[in-house]
Amino acid sequence: MTSYIAPGVLAGLASAILISLIGVGTGLAVALVLLAPIPVIIVTLAFDHRSGLVAGMIGAVAITAVHGTLFGGFGYFLTTALPAWWLGYLALLGRTGADGKTEWYPLGRLLAWIAGTGALTYFGSSVLSGFDFEAYSRNTREMAEAVLRIQTDTPEDVALPDFGELPGEQVAARLAGALPIFAAQGFTVILTLYIWLGAKIVSASGRLLRPWPEIARTVMPREALYTLFAVSLAAIFLDGFTGVLATALAGAFLMAFALQGLAAVHEMSQGRSGRGFILVLTYLMVLLSQGLVFLPLIMFGLTDTALGIRERMRANASGRNKGGSPPLS
Repeated sequence: MTSYIAPGVLAGLASAILISLIGVGTGLAVALVLLAPIPVIIVTLAFDHRSGLVAGMIGAVAITAVHGTLFGGFGYFLTTALPAWWLGYLALLGRTGADGKTEWYPLGRLLAWIAGTGALTYFGSSVLSGFDFEAYSRNTREMAEAVLRIQTDTPEDVALPDFGELPGEQVAARLAGALPIFAAQGFTVILTLYIWLGAKIVSASGRLLRPWPEIARTVMPREALYTLFAVSLAAIFLDGFTGVLATALAGAFLMAFALQGLAAVHEMSQGRSGRGFILVLTYLMVLLSQGLVFLPLIMFGLTDTALGIRERMRANASGRNKGGSPPLS
C-alpha cells in the first residue's frame, strides 16, 4: 500500500514548494513555479495514478496549511495537480488484446484531451474568484489595455491611440474577448510539454510502464474535428461564462491541430537530407512569426485528420517498398 503513498507524499510536497515560490518574484522563481506540475506527472507515470492523486491532495493540504486559506489549496489542486494527474492517468491507459499485446491509449486522443484539459484549466482559473462575469470581464479588459499600452508605450493617464480606423478602446475590447483563445492555446502547449518532459524523465529512470511512442505519428480522431466545429459555433452564439468556455475550447483545439501539423513536419522529414535544417527553420518560424506560421500547421492538421493524408502516404510508401521501388524518405 505504501508503495504509491510515499512517492505521492514527497511529490506533493515538492510541487507545493515550487508553487509557493510565486511570491518571490524573480525570473528563476517564476521558472520553478512553472515546473510545479512535473512532480505530480512523474509519480503518476512512474508508480501509479493513485500516487498522483496523493501528490495532488498532499500539495493542496500543504499550501492550505502554509497560507491559512482553503482558496489557495483548492486553486492549486484544480489548476495544477488535477490536470497533471489526469493526463498522466490517460497516458498509461491500455488494454490487453487476444494476442496478449497491450494496446496503449492513442496519442491522438491524448492530444485531444490535452486541448480539452488546457481549456478547462483556463476556465477553472477564471472562475476561482466566483462566477462573477462582470469582474472577469473587467479583469480581462484591464489585461488587454495593459498589453496595448506596453506595445504602444502609452502611459496609464493617456487614452489609448487609434489602431488604423479602429479606436483603441474597441481594440482593447476585442483583445479581451480573444483572451480565452490565446490563454487556452498557451495552456495546451504547456501541458503538452509537461507530459512530454515528465515521460522523458520517467523513461530515463527505466520506470515508464508504456513503451516510448512514435510522437511524430500523432493524429487526432475525427471526433476532435466535430468538437472544434461545435464549440466554434457555440462561441459565436453564447455569452457569459459558457461563451468563455466555448471560446477557450475552440482555441485549445486549434492549437492541438497546429501541434499535429508540427508532428507531421517531423514525420515527413524523417530520412531526408537536410532534416535538421528543416526542423530548425520550422521552429524559428514558429518563434519569430508571431503565430502566423500556425495557420498552415492548423490547416494541415485539420486536413490530416479529415482525410488521413499521412496514413495514405504511409500506405503508398509501403506498397512501393514491397514492389521494389525506393521509399519516399
